[in-house]
Amino acid sequence: MTAMTPIRGFFILATISLCAAASIGTDEIKIVANLDVGVSEISRDELNRIFLITKTSLQGTNHVEPVLETAGPVHRMFLKEYIGRTDAALMTYYRSLVFTGRASIPKTFRSDSELIEYVAKTKGAIGYVSANANTAGVKTLKVK
Repeated sequence: MTAMTPIRGFFILATISLCAAASIGTDEIKIVANLDVGVSEISRDELNRIFLITKTSLQGTNHVEPVLETAGPVHRMFLKEYIGRTDAALMTYYRSLVFTGRASIPKTFRSDSELIEYVAKTKGAIGYVSANANTAGVKTLKVK
C-alpha cells in the first residue's frame, strides 16, 4: 500500500469541496429583508423582478432595494434558481440600466454578515444569505 502524496490529497480535497459547493440548493438559501418590509412571503416572480429592478415596491413597502453577495456558491445558486442569469449576464444587464439612466447597480457584499448588517439598517433592503447564517435583526421571507 502506498502513501498518499500531498498533491494527490490536495486534488481529492478540492474535488470534494467542489462537489459540496455544486450541491447547494434553494433550501440552503434564506431571503432576508429589513424589518420594515411589509411582507413575510414573496413569490419567485416578485423576487426575480426586484433583483432585475423592474419592481421597486412591495405591499406595505414604498421602496425595495436589492442587495447581492459578490461571489460564492450561495450567490451562484440564487442567480440560477431565482434570477435565471449568470453573474456576468446580470452585471451586463445592470450596466445597461446604468448606461440608459434607469437604475444603478445594487450594492454587493463579501459575506453573509456584511449583507445582513446592511439589510438590518436599510429600509426596504432585500438580499439572500446561506441558510445557516445568523439572521438576527432582519426578517426571513418565505418564497412561495
